Amino acid sequence: METVQSRPQHEGAHNGAMERLPHDLDRIHILMVNAYLFGNPATVGSRDWVLIDAGLPFSASQIVHAAERRFGPGAKPQAIILTHGHFDHVGALADLLKRWDVPVYAHDLEIPFLSGRSDYPPPDPTVGGGLMARTAFLYPRHRYDFRPNLRRLLSDGSVPGMPGWRWVHTPGHSPGHVSLFRDDDRALIAGDAFCTQDQESLLGVVTEYPQIHGPPKYFTIDWVAARRSVELLNAMRPSVAATGHGVPMGGLRLQAELGELARRFDELAVPPHGRYVNAPVFSDEKGVFAVPPPVSDPATTIGTVLALAAVAGAAFYFMQRKCKRA
Repeated sequence: METVQSRPQHEGAHNGAMERLPHDLDRIHILMVNAYLFGNPATVGSRDWVLIDAGLPFSASQIVHAAERRFGPGAKPQAIILTHGHFDHVGALADLLKRWDVPVYAHDLEIPFLSGRSDYPPPDPTVGGGLMARTAFLYPRHRYDFRPNLRRLLSDGSVPGMPGWRWVHTPGHSPGHVSLFRDDDRALIAGDAFCTQDQESLLGVVTEYPQIHGPPKYFTIDWVAARRSVELLNAMRPSVAATGHGVPMGGLRLQAELGELARRFDELAVPPHGRYVNAPVFSDEKGVFAVPPPVSDPATTIGTVLALAAVAGAAFYFMQRKCKRA
């Protein structure tokens, strides 16, 4: 578990970009994605805490261990809040619900993907930017069914189990994407509305070099909506941002870089080409009903072959190391 307030990574090495989170918010870093624990760590044994997002597949034990370290043995949340339902944010959810059996809250427009009604649109490997984007066609996009635990977020904006916080609809990366905001200290849980690392690049993911970027390009399906969401979050002037990908950022650097992203979104975030660049996906409370056709990109085909070769080479390397150790 990456406990931000007790072990601030990158601080100093990257000019103080790392920001300590509020005492009641803790980051769980799972390979390339973050989940968050909300609750006062002093209330050991209490259920007055919430899990935000549920990480990658097979990470349930890591999340449970992190929760028990923070809230005590047998810790069980009051609720699970989803910023959205992509595979890297709900991957461990089925296993967690077998253990915890608690309500799961999501936006109305995300419910179809979480209740067995609709698959997500295909990811777009033609957006460029690096290995993470080139191999996006491998990422799961299938529907999930988390009923009967699934609930709709309340229309009044309140967040169950998180007094003082409100959810804000920030679509673009997904139809029902939400961010969470606390007005008292202007703390923001941004999900994938924007990132604090270059999520398209494997190097960016591995190093976690802190820098504000737009939402992950390969899964973003409506760039006009994504720009409006960043503009909305920037106008809220967050003091600290806990994102789905990358280290938390805050202070003047966050405000400067997020402001720059909002002003120059089309230039800094929107890919020069891609399936959804000129035409968005259309969806409603029943799910996706219109998807633009794939785009042709010879460079992507070549890049995909090279990416697959790199993945195969890495797998072979680690298998050899394992055999040698055996």
